[in-house]
Amino acid sequence: MREEILQAQRLSYTYQLGSPALSEVSLSVARGEKIAVMGANGAGKSTFFLCLNGVLEPETGEIYYQGTLAKRRTLRRHVGFVFQDADNQIIASTVEAEVAFGPMNLKLPRSEIRERVEEALEYMDLQAYRQRPPHYLSGGEKKRVSIADIIAMEPEIILFDEPSSALDPLSAEMLEQVLEDLSKEGKTLLISTHDVDFAYRWAERVVVFDHGKILADGKTQDIFGQEQVLRQAHLKKPQMLKVYEVLLERGAIQAGSRPRRAEELADCMGGVSG
Repeated sequence: MREEILQAQRLSYTYQLGSPALSEVSLSVARGEKIAVMGANGAGKSTFFLCLNGVLEPETGEIYYQGTLAKRRTLRRHVGFVFQDADNQIIASTVEAEVAFGPMNLKLPRSEIRERVEEALEYMDLQAYRQRPPHYLSGGEKKRVSIADIIAMEPEIILFDEPSSALDPLSAEMLEQVLEDLSKEGKTLLISTHDVDFAYRWAERVVVFDHGKILADGKTQDIFGQEQVLRQAHLKKPQMLKVYEVLLERGAIQAGSRPRRAEELADCMGGVSG
């Protein structure tokens, strides 16, 4: 049964001297969902996340958390936000102090703060970095620290803004595993990304923004099967879907549900004789 945890109703926001970044945006999010939020640069994705997290206050509209109208401090407590650029999030002089900063602001007992920091450092494999200045770490290491920041806050919902940007392939693979682990623990995840291949294999649902409005919202395979939506949002078709369509056209594969991973593609080919 779908249990709604977050609802945005008719959100609008305009930056100074600019066109509207959000226009009457409404979205309901169920507990435990894995959602990819997509669209061209300037489509409104980051602004939407900043409103959901309570960093920005929408000019119009309301946000509900677990069915109750949420104030900004409630959103900051329950909706974590991992910035695209880790340097915009990191402020402390050591990794350990950085990860402890959020729990300290929650005014938790020292024993609980220490416990949360240890758990977050272990989760992101950062124990050996605890006394290092985070600003001297590599891009991938900084990203791990910024995620540990949010894990230590223990929010129920986590928003990631372009989490794989500027990451090398190994760091990107590590990030995807972290996302899977968080999902298995019941976290609700919304990820803004331009990486259509990642979104296609990872997300259960895709929300497409265009010029401050939601252009499309639905199951991943359905959204990526809509040519007009992809063109309007300047999105490419995922490589796995391209391969499936070519094989289907050549009769080398059985028609069925669009495969999202290599194993699923192999299953589609299993019944085709040579």
